[in-house]
Amino acid sequence: MLYGREHEQAAVDDLLAQARDGRSGALLLRGEAGIGKTALLDDAVERAGKAFRVIRAAGVEYEAELPFAGLSLLLASGLDRLDVLPGPQRRALETAFGLGDGSAEPGTAPAAGAADRLLVGLATLGLLAELAAERPLLCVIDDVQWLDKASLDALLLAARRLQAEGVALLLAARTEGGAAPFDRRLGLPELRVAALADADATRVLTERAGPDLPAAVRDRLLAEAAGNPLALTELPVASGPQAHTAAGLPLTSRLLIAFHGQVTGLPPATQTLLLVAAAEESGELDVVLPAAAALGIGAEHLTPAEETGLVTVAPDRRIAFRHPLLRSAILQRAPHHQRLTVHRTIAEALPEGDRRTWHLALAATAPDAALADALERTAVRTGRRGGHGGAAAYERAARLTPDRDGATRRLVLAAEAATEEGELTRAEALADEAAARTDSPFAHALLDHVRATAHFWRGSYPTAYRLLLDAALAVDHSTADGTAGGAADGAAIEPAHAARMLFQAFHAAWYAGEEPVADVLDRLAALPLAADDPVAPLARYLPAAVLPALGRPAAALPAAREAVEAARRAGAESPADLVQLCGATLILGRDEETVDLGGELVAEARAKGALGVMPTLQFFLAEAELFHGRHADAELTATEALALAQDTGQHQWVSQLSALLAYLAALDGRTDRCTDLAATSLATTGPQTAAPAAGHPWAQWALALHDLGQGRAAGAADRLHALTTGPHRHHVSATRAVPDLVEAAVRLGTPDRAAEPYERFARWTAAADRPWAEALRLRCQALLGPDELAEPAYLAALDLHATAHRPFEHARTALLYGEWLRRTRRRTDARPHLTAALETFDRLAAHPWSTRARTELSATGTPAPQAPLTPLNSLTPQELQIARLAAQGLTNRDIAAQLFLSPRTVAHHLYKAYPKLGITSRTALLTVL
Repeated sequence: MLYGREHEQAAVDDLLAQARDGRSGALLLRGEAGIGKTALLDDAVERAGKAFRVIRAAGVEYEAELPFAGLSLLLASGLDRLDVLPGPQRRALETAFGLGDGSAEPGTAPAAGAADRLLVGLATLGLLAELAAERPLLCVIDDVQWLDKASLDALLLAARRLQAEGVALLLAARTEGGAAPFDRRLGLPELRVAALADADATRVLTERAGPDLPAAVRDRLLAEAAGNPLALTELPVASGPQAHTAAGLPLTSRLLIAFHGQVTGLPPATQTLLLVAAAEESGELDVVLPAAAALGIGAEHLTPAEETGLVTVAPDRRIAFRHPLLRSAILQRAPHHQRLTVHRTIAEALPEGDRRTWHLALAATAPDAALADALERTAVRTGRRGGHGGAAAYERAARLTPDRDGATRRLVLAAEAATEEGELTRAEALADEAAARTDSPFAHALLDHVRATAHFWRGSYPTAYRLLLDAALAVDHSTADGTAGGAADGAAIEPAHAARMLFQAFHAAWYAGEEPVADVLDRLAALPLAADDPVAPLARYLPAAVLPALGRPAAALPAAREAVEAARRAGAESPADLVQLCGATLILGRDEETVDLGGELVAEARAKGALGVMPTLQFFLAEAELFHGRHADAELTATEALALAQDTGQHQWVSQLSALLAYLAALDGRTDRCTDLAATSLATTGPQTAAPAAGHPWAQWALALHDLGQGRAAGAADRLHALTTGPHRHHVSATRAVPDLVEAAVRLGTPDRAAEPYERFARWTAAADRPWAEALRLRCQALLGPDELAEPAYLAALDLHATAHRPFEHARTALLYGEWLRRTRRRTDARPHLTAALETFDRLAAHPWSTRARTELSATGTPAPQAPLTPLNSLTPQELQIARLAAQGLTNRDIAAQLFLSPRTVAHHLYKAYPKLGITSRTALLTVL
């Protein structure tokens, strides 16, 4: 029975009731060691009863570096249902659990990094939903602080996407005590489990020690336990009725001492058997007993530990310790030489594989070339599975490598793996250690790449740019004189390495300023790349697409399709190698190419399961959809991309996409959503980042557009002037924002504020050579005057707008022209332009501009019609996306696979959409969409 936990039990009951109703939810219990988290989990299982299916797992300290160890234990009972998952997700989970080799089927992407971790998380979501198909599912995970990072990331991704499956996810994590208290924010609802009240603590102590405990002893134990239930049950046993515990120590240390005492009283053979069980991370008797037998200990020696309640043997033949601190106490009290012996015997009891290799590594006391090779193979397999832990395996392999060069090579690999895993401080320390051991230019280039990545994610863009530029030059120079082979693989160095580093340097330079961008592109254009090199088409396209936008000469810009096909013929990996090319199409206004190529690459990435690049591609696609006036499509694309970016921890794209969605909210006047998303964008940076958020330019444009739509020209002009004259003035958003600055400045009577940005914009429109861009320039010219030249400019702009389908900008030009006509008292002439603008704004749900057009039209003496009611506007982006796919004839399972949801969530959104659309069935969707 639990005392004093009514509040926590009520929260758990709410979670279970939600699951019974077909809704999903999660709850994380946090608290110090022994505070009662595990007891609450056990109580939840009892409360769930037979109405729920229950699956359980717990983190184990020694498993923290074994990727997907916790997840494989949790989902073991559902592996017979893998066939229901979409192919890429099924293969990712099979590879993660060692059920497949990670090789891709034809037409699918190979396993790699964040994309694979995302696929494993989506597969986890699908499997949890499948396990909840017949009855609600209670998923219980204890000791989250020791759960391997790959498993935790997969579970968190699933938790964020659970909606209507009937899954209750209940986790517990220790927050104090031990070497590394768990303080990571998981983004889940949390409940801190606090100490028991005095009255409840007294009841627990009385139940454990009996009612005859002397008052002085009772008061001492209550004071020392401080409301900790485990202390209230273990300290009396350890200290006896008269003895004193080590009261000066932290409570966790006193509990460890209490467990030490209980273990010390057992027979020596039982103590050794418990040490084997504590060191063997899974508790499997089929491993523990053979390992113990090698030490001359039999199964019968487990009995004393069972009789004292220190351990139990579960029906699945796993040893479970009474409390995780007991396992820690057993490991801490054992002499070092005894732990080494135990790890060696465990390894001998295991089959060939990563677990065996890790135990051998833990037992090693001297360099061992064969073991180092095995650890490197473990690291490679970890990378293929998309799990964390590869850096630890490479580093341990380096420590065990006898020769200096081999050890250095593995330290370089460890540094690169740590970068991939997001452990930037560790990556830099490994890079520094490796750099001190080698004179190889190529090795130093790779290590500079590691350091540059760390600086980039911290927002130190100039430093990242300089490191990458220097690394690329080092690679290029070493190629030219032929003096150095590759530290990582012994291969000759080629210009393609320099090109790939310069591509990343361009990414860093884009945030550092125009001069760094031009410097990178000049060096890229000068590289002696072979014509048939896969990177050559991008290396040619990027300078031609960007340098003219900076006012610099460049080669003629080829069609994006030509560059893409050339890259594919040369063997470029699609879509990964084509992402930057897709984004570059926007820089000189080739938006139609962005829509075409972006849509194709997103579909390809979706089909292949190459999800890591999707947020980037979808950001470019959403920008182009927005510029074409396809606001609903842009919102759908950006909303999905934002969820994927959040799931994969891509801070840059979370910031960019939040800002783009804020702009879309500004277009239709959703004030709260606009300001909230802009705030999220501006606050979203990578770990330890000092620089402005990546989405800063788009966020400023969004807030300025909102000001402009609400008639606050001064606020809009201030933001836009800073954006279009600042260090990011070359960004796509800053370039396209100039017409808004011109409008705001003219409304304020300060057109000079827009003069320099307008001149830059005029040069850009000439370089872009697009009718719609020239139409915007003419609109700016009409606004800036002189007034007698305004009308020809407006009319020329409207003629050009008519040749390009960009309805929003077309309508804005018509609105401005109509306003000018009304101010010059030509009301009759103004009406058709204002009416056309109003109709377009209403159709696009651009409410602030509809209001403005309606007001202007009324001022001409013509009553303005009311905005038509469109049921589609009442749907959320996800409801609209699902409804569109359902209207195409896709099943719920097909839609779920495409949108990375569960089929039950798809059904849930469809049933919410039907009444909003005024229909009752799937067959009617075509008539309303």
